[in-house]
Amino acid sequence: MSSHRDRFASNRKRVERRGWVVEAIEDHGEVEEVFCPVVDGTHAFVLEDNILTGNCHGCGQGGDAIKFLIDAEHLSFVESIERLAGRAGIQLRYEESAADNRGAPRPQPGQKQRLIAAHAAAAQFYQEQLTTPGARIAREFLAQRGFGRDAAERYGCGFAPDGWDLLTKHLRQKGFTQEELTAGGLAKPAKSGSLIDRFRRRLVWPIRDLAGDTIGFGARKLFDDDDGPKYLNTPESPLYKKSHVLYGIDHAKREIAKQSQAVIVEGYTDVMACHEAGVHTAVATCGTAFGTDHIGVLRRLLMDSDSVAGEIIYTFDGDAAGQKAALRAFEEDQRFVGRTFIAVSPDNMDPCELRLAKGDLAVRDLVARREPLVDFALRQILTRFDLDTVEGRVEAMRRAAPLVAKIKDREKRPEYARKLAGDLGMDLDPVLRAVNHAQQSAERAEAPAQRQAPAVESPQRLVQREALKLALQYPVLAGPMFDALGTDTYADPVLQAIRQAVGEAGGTATATGGAGWIEAVRDLCADLSGKALIGELSVEPPRVDGEVDPQYVSTVLARLQVGAVATRIRDLKSKVQRINPVAHKDEYLALAGELFSLEQHARALREQAAGGL
Repeated sequence: MSSHRDRFASNRKRVERRGWVVEAIEDHGEVEEVFCPVVDGTHAFVLEDNILTGNCHGCGQGGDAIKFLIDAEHLSFVESIERLAGRAGIQLRYEESAADNRGAPRPQPGQKQRLIAAHAAAAQFYQEQLTTPGARIAREFLAQRGFGRDAAERYGCGFAPDGWDLLTKHLRQKGFTQEELTAGGLAKPAKSGSLIDRFRRRLVWPIRDLAGDTIGFGARKLFDDDDGPKYLNTPESPLYKKSHVLYGIDHAKREIAKQSQAVIVEGYTDVMACHEAGVHTAVATCGTAFGTDHIGVLRRLLMDSDSVAGEIIYTFDGDAAGQKAALRAFEEDQRFVGRTFIAVSPDNMDPCELRLAKGDLAVRDLVARREPLVDFALRQILTRFDLDTVEGRVEAMRRAAPLVAKIKDREKRPEYARKLAGDLGMDLDPVLRAVNHAQQSAERAEAPAQRQAPAVESPQRLVQREALKLALQYPVLAGPMFDALGTDTYADPVLQAIRQAVGEAGGTATATGGAGWIEAVRDLCADLSGKALIGELSVEPPRVDGEVDPQYVSTVLARLQVGAVATRIRDLKSKVQRINPVAHKDEYLALAGELFSLEQHARALREQAAGGL
């Protein structure tokens, strides 16, 4: 490893390869190895046939540029491909199959890249405006909260100027269309019909995704005569989905993955304060409560699973609203496998206020003094009752026992029951009985649904039944679209037998329907259960309001394919991860290409299947 670094130090040179500016070793006038500095080592990629492959001299990790982005930037396969294409100035072309063309219209090619480019230009415009005389109030706002010019630049803070369409005109001059500005939420139509800026006279933060691309903005009111809300965010757009967005994720993602910890705060300045204080795992939601989609984003970084658990630390104000939010977070905690904590400032200050009042160390101490969320939730329940009385202790036990019963780690329940008994000053046996009773009550409440499970089939099996129903009742409409999907599209052996019988009867493309067609399929079905199910499907009404039409058939068959394609994608991903991309480059690239094509096909099918059953 030292020889590589010595060569790198003596011969390194900045070069550009397809839009990537990197450090490289120059050997006899030719670039031999390309180096990309990362957190814990130097990743060296050898240029072979214009494809970056290689391994890290620091950690030994092997792969290509795609795998590098997946591992280092925590992007998905498709996101990595799109980012590499964008860096290299390559226009991706999404191939469509015949099935793709039957669905809803696809987005225009290049729309995502155009909207990202528009947001990047808008972010630069806002940042430049922050230095103008008119933005003095915005700079003072940041300074009063402990953020100077360097911090403002670090987080891309900007200012939306006092003008109806200054940003709009700026972006139009750069070639962006009215439709692009409207679709991206950067501008909106005025009552007069002209296009005006969405944000005016506000301090602006760029909101970025995992890839570091700006996808929206958050804007804070600065002037008393501004009659809008205190905070205003970008509306839902092809880029910006508020239920998936976490402000600061671009700054925090590496530390979240490295430390297996994420700190959830409530605002933009809280994120900035935490990072400036040395808590580099802080993120915040944008205009919505922390929910299941945000959990999905963090699980991806934390590798949160049954075997790998990370820490989630909520920070809330210590007031009543903050306590209520913390208790609500406990319910969401049951969706995590990770350990969940809460950090509440004793002075009811948010991280930004705490940093101003007591310094960076106080913010770090706030996170370090975290306590398990279940402990906090139990304490909040017990404070509502007079534990000096028998009635108060018994009622507190009744209210707290269901919370202990909800703890997802069953091995922790007896220990928390013991802790609850100690806090209440009661014997353990009655507390354990109360917890067990609460658990049994919850299970009984779920039991009716479980007993009805055979009648309430899985969503994918419902789709498979619906497709066969259409083939039996409406073969003319089902036609070649149905015949193109073989028996492997169906998971259930009984449904496979019915599909095979439809094919042996000549397929829906040649059928005219009616009782004769249904009898022919039934006679050719080799499965007795299948014969009985054919009778059900031939008279069961389709799951659609109104008449069955080609659009409904297309929607059902698209949904039928989604499940099969998703299974193939999972299998391919597993196979790709097991292949050494350096030793078996051709096989790796072939599988990666097939995986990329399948990802795009699945996306098109999901769009086509948006009709619903």
